[in-house]
Amino acid sequence: MKNYFPHLILVACLTAFGLALSPVRAADTVSTGDKSFVMKAAQGGMTEVQLGQLAADKGSSQNVKDFGSKMVTDHGKANDELKSIASSKGLTLPDKLDAKHQAKVDKMSGMSGSAFDKAYVDAMVAAHKQDNALFAKEASSGQDAEIKAFAAKTDETVKMHLSMIQDIQSKMK
Repeated sequence: MKNYFPHLILVACLTAFGLALSPVRAADTVSTGDKSFVMKAAQGGMTEVQLGQLAADKGSSQNVKDFGSKMVTDHGKANDELKSIASSKGLTLPDKLDAKHQAKVDKMSGMSGSAFDKAYVDAMVAAHKQDNALFAKEASSGQDAEIKAFAAKTDETVKMHLSMIQDIQSKMK
């Protein structure tokens, strides 16, 4: 009669080793394009929240303050959802802004009054146009089904934000 005990130990060790590496393997299964989208969406989302906080505090018009608060709420929720998805895929999102996005926040921090409002509104129109293109592309051609679904759902919110901020912009002129 054969002794299967050494084989069982080997299978158990390999299984445990495989489970320990599963986040690494999960990250390796996410395409380069999907990873790029996730990182860009994370940076953009964090920027929207920080700029939204500035607008809620520093905006001189109630429309700008209200829109800023909406950005904090909506992009905060999207950021949390993206973080959860990324974590399940073994991806680590940045926890601070990159130099480009931080420079934008720093510049806006030094502004006030109607100059702040105009700069913020213009920045939000431009950012939401870029976001719409980024999210729409991922929603149509992403490889990972969960990331693709997140992009499609979030793009609807981005389109709504774009419409809202364009309306605010047209009232400012």
